[in-house]
Amino acid sequence: MRILLLTQWFDPEPAFKGLLFARALAARGHDVEVLTGFPNYPGGNIYPGYRIRPWVREQIDGISILRVALYPSHDKSGFRRTLNYMSFAISAALIGTALIRQPDVVYVYHPPATIGLVAAVIGFFRKVPFIYDIQDLWPDTVSATGMLKSRIVIMLLNRCCRFVYRRANRIVVLSPGFKRILVERGVPAAKIEVIYNWCDEASLRHTPSPTQIGAPGEFTVLFAGTMGISQALDAVLEAARLCRQAVPQARFVFIGGGVDRERLEHKAKTMELGNIRFLPYRPMREMGSILAAADVLLVHLKDDPLFRITIPSKTQAYLAVGKPILMGVRGDAADIVQRSGCGLACEPENPESIAAVISQLAALDPKQRSEMGRNGARYYAEHMAFDLGVGRFEQAFAAAIEHRS
Repeated sequence: MRILLLTQWFDPEPAFKGLLFARALAARGHDVEVLTGFPNYPGGNIYPGYRIRPWVREQIDGISILRVALYPSHDKSGFRRTLNYMSFAISAALIGTALIRQPDVVYVYHPPATIGLVAAVIGFFRKVPFIYDIQDLWPDTVSATGMLKSRIVIMLLNRCCRFVYRRANRIVVLSPGFKRILVERGVPAAKIEVIYNWCDEASLRHTPSPTQIGAPGEFTVLFAGTMGISQALDAVLEAARLCRQAVPQARFVFIGGGVDRERLEHKAKTMELGNIRFLPYRPMREMGSILAAADVLLVHLKDDPLFRITIPSKTQAYLAVGKPILMGVRGDAADIVQRSGCGLACEPENPESIAAVISQLAALDPKQRSEMGRNGARYYAEHMAFDLGVGRFEQAFAAAIEHRS
């Protein structure tokens, strides 16, 4: 098959379903091309070695990439974010449609929702089906995070999404909850397939040397990843304050970046939380040993109905590395923890609940926590592994082409 990957973010950006996905499809004998923008995520600055031009072609690991112009931005400004999304959509629709090789099928990575309009344009003019992979439910996500507040804009965005759902040949979602919501919104259930996300397994296995993130005798709770508004980490800081008395051996480690990190770090200092450490962002190839050095891995999101159907992306890495998980997310993510026996769930944005579950985990025998970790690794291998996911996408592509024929 000739497959076009349409995504606003691609390597060298930290892009999920980027180069790793493209290489896997190419290794299975498919001709893969990528239509994307100039790398600027997550800082909003163009990467060294690149400059904005109308378009440029390049090759990375044998994958042909067409990059088109966009307005680089990724900060708290809703206006600048909108410019970023719209500029790429216009460039990709006008320039990309003209310059891409003729594909048999288009894979579309959402977000942002504007990418769906590009897919519809390419699908119409190139007479080709597209698979729409929904990683964030818009407009719900942008409304929940506060990025958009205008009811008129949200209404228009909702209509845009419904239009794209109708045009897509198939829709892939990351959780059963996503499928349920889309069916409630009128999308035929037969059109939707649940394919769980995977993690960068090779990078997690790349552990050149052991990493120590806590002192002997400490019980380390690690949060790794983006620290933004959606993560609602103020509740975790409050839980750390409670743990100073309830679980004095507990130490909280935050690794990563994000728009809320600086404020959180300042707040922890103001609260005089000596049991919290903030460490800088680390490349994925170092994260396997870092995650393995923790006693418990923390996932936390706002207590919002939207996140009850979300499986945060760090969940897969946490499962694969084989460590106990403290899941501060309701719904589908908590169900995975319960089904797999890989950890315990707490109430999100409830410091007392977070602290109580940490106390419960700290009181377990180390062998019990090790068993939780093994349960998680087993669940990942059976339901979320990279090869399984790529194979299911390959089947979806073939089915879309056959259906279009």
